[in-house]
Amino acid sequence: MADLWVVVLCFVVIVMPVWLALHYGSRYRQAKMLTSESERTLAELAELADRMQARIENLERLLDVAAPEWRKRS
Repeated sequence: MADLWVVVLCFVVIVMPVWLALHYGSRYRQAKMLTSESERTLAELAELADRMQARIENLERLLDVAAPEWRKRS
């Protein structure tokens, strides 16, 4: 019976903390990395943002010609 307590104590004091550290360390590293799906979505969003920026700049140029005072009316 005493041998069982020694084994359990060694497991709780030595094995379990190392096991938990390795387990959650690998989970943390895995969570930090982007998946290929996330990278693809991020690239699509960046492309959409670039296109939207170009449209806004074109609209501002058109407004500058059509109504030069439009910026002062905010």
